[in-house]
Amino acid sequence: MSTTFKLQPLKLEQYTLDNGLRVVLNKDDSAPVVSVAVYYDVGSRNEREGRTGFAHLFEHMMFQGSENVKKAEHFQYVSNAGGTMNGTTNTERTNYFEALPANQLPLGLWLESDRMRSLAVTEENLTNQRNAVQEEKRLGENQPFGQVFDQLMPMIYKNFANSHSVIGSMADLDAATVKDVQDFFRINYAPNNAVLVISGAFEPNEAKELVKKYFGTIPKQPKPPALDVSEPKEVAANYKEFEDKLAPFPAFVLGWKIPQRRTAEYNALDLAGRIISGGESSRLYQKLVKGDESVLQLVSFTDERRGPSGFLIFAIPKPGKDLSKIRQVIMNEIKDMATNGPTAEEMQKLHNQLLNDTVRSRQSSLSRAQSIAEYTLYDGDPTLINSELDELLKVTPAQIKDAVNKYLNTENRVLLDIVPAGKGKGATKEKKSEGK
Repeated sequence: MSTTFKLQPLKLEQYTLDNGLRVVLNKDDSAPVVSVAVYYDVGSRNEREGRTGFAHLFEHMMFQGSENVKKAEHFQYVSNAGGTMNGTTNTERTNYFEALPANQLPLGLWLESDRMRSLAVTEENLTNQRNAVQEEKRLGENQPFGQVFDQLMPMIYKNFANSHSVIGSMADLDAATVKDVQDFFRINYAPNNAVLVISGAFEPNEAKELVKKYFGTIPKQPKPPALDVSEPKEVAANYKEFEDKLAPFPAFVLGWKIPQRRTAEYNALDLAGRIISGGESSRLYQKLVKGDESVLQLVSFTDERRGPSGFLIFAIPKPGKDLSKIRQVIMNEIKDMATNGPTAEEMQKLHNQLLNDTVRSRQSSLSRAQSIAEYTLYDGDPTLINSELDELLKVTPAQIKDAVNKYLNTENRVLLDIVPAGKGKGATKEKKSEGK
């Protein structure tokens, strides 16, 4: 199946406005809907020390009104038109998107252009959204294992651009001034630092006129400062014990530093992860969750970045189980993959999964718009959406075996032990000292 099935390439038209805004059109009349995605080339990696959390703060600020759209009206306009919308932030970018009935394309473009042009960056909005982000941070931390990944990233990455959390520091947010925020908006939320994608049922000539009308006169800005996300090969720290006051029982995370996204070795490791620990049919899920039932939850994913990336396995063992034995099972599977590679049956199942995932994602105009925007922003080439599946299907068992052996079957890895309050090694030492 995987060697004969061919997807029809998506129809793409790309061009750039005079102000630097990159535009990609993907006409598809299979459903009477249209999606608009605007991706800004700014994420937590663009933040400097003492000013973390700005990228995520702006995800909130962008819904606080602009010259012609009052606070909360963006959501109301989209909802009343029968659409949906949202925005997200990660290390690499900040995105905003709407999925609308096809006849509402002018609304989506007008809303996005108005806040790109004239976001209301005021003291009142800054205070409100700073408080909202801080409350979001508190809620995230005040749940079991809620601080795990904030603890983990500085262990994997040494470069501050890579190691600090997306949500940022409360102290940094408190120190932010309106001028700080205005400067951040002016530099990073400029048309020449953004990508606009339209996918779905629309007339291309009409869409081009609308894009020119709404976005064409937004001023270009100087380029953001150059960014260095380089990393040494070694992880920053091999071991840390973190006492989680809300954790009901121990857990752990294993982490590795791997090459950047879309390299041959990254692709091989991403596919290896699906076989080893990705989903209910994976080797580790079958052994640890369904087999000996020693693990309650197993989560594995690649931390995909344009620079050095990460490979993570998070396990929550059942109470009373030996964590060292569970870790040994994980490392044994990694060693087996590094020695023998995946089986023919695993490769066939993997190819079927890749095909199924790609077909499903292409059925949604919003999913298409987001993927196209990502390839355009990260790689400068939206047509990669038409070749990415073939690239993954070309990855051989030998490439997977070699990549796992080089990057995962190694001592250059991170172990974060999460222990309940009062159960850590430090607490044990204190109790012994008190007993003397």
